[in-house]
Amino acid sequence: TVPATDRDLMRQGKCWTIRQMGILTENVSCTCCTEMIDSRKDGFFPKKDFLYKGWLTVKILMIEDDLGLNRGISFALAQEGYEVVTAENMEKGLKLFEREHPDAILLDLNLPDGDGIQLCQKIRERSDLPVLMLTARDMEVDEIMGLQCGADDYVTKPFSVAVLKIRLEKILEKHGKGRKNRQQECELASGAIHLHTKNLRVYKGGQELDLSMTEFRLLQYFLENKNQVLLKEQILQHIWDEDGNYVEENTLPVNISRLRKKLGEDKIKTVHGMGYLWEERL
Repeated sequence: TVPATDRDLMRQGKCWTIRQMGILTENVSCTCCTEMIDSRKDGFFPKKDFLYKGWLTVKILMIEDDLGLNRGISFALAQEGYEVVTAENMEKGLKLFEREHPDAILLDLNLPDGDGIQLCQKIRERSDLPVLMLTARDMEVDEIMGLQCGADDYVTKPFSVAVLKIRLEKILEKHGKGRKNRQQECELASGAIHLHTKNLRVYKGGQELDLSMTEFRLLQYFLENKNQVLLKEQILQHIWDEDGNYVEENTLPVNISRLRKKLGEDKIKTVHGMGYLWEERL
């Protein structure tokens, strides 16, 4: 049940989920949240093109047992273009770490089924990804223990989201995943579709697409030649026939059909009697 005072905030256009925490100073519009963020069982991620124009999405694992704080910070980070997966305890956090392969972790020091320091040590045994400790403890010894167990930085509650975002970006930058790196890694784009030749990944609206290597090379060739008619012979030679080997004629339309289906939109136009064209509307 939403308290009466918070219902008033919602009527004023303020987001109750975020404002209820008390640690945030920004006024965030509810409409803004629902338009820019998708929610799922274990977290939040940016919708379509929001802050994903030429950016590689960074995945954050948020492990915090305070559900209001957990959800509020996740919303705030998703608004900045991060994908956030969430856990409320040590057990679930470890499972999500192994399953989701996050780029960084926000880790509460006090968890209901264990200590954040123990979890940080387990993570450090397997990975050197950035870890930012969140805690209500303000004793110097706790900060020292957190840093000694492998955390990259330490934030004491209460804190502002502005400070948290700066600290998070600093440790991401330290590990080569800062904003500048994320911008540089996205090399080819068309609308919500982004192709990264460096790590061989394709995203649509922040969601990674599962493409075969042939489909990836096809998409890359189209994005390199937008609004140009590519003859069937050109494509066959570029994608399959680099060594001059014979390729079945129906190989191309079959792979084009699969790529169209995975992209979920028909930007690949058939030019009858000639070949194909990637349509980029200016």
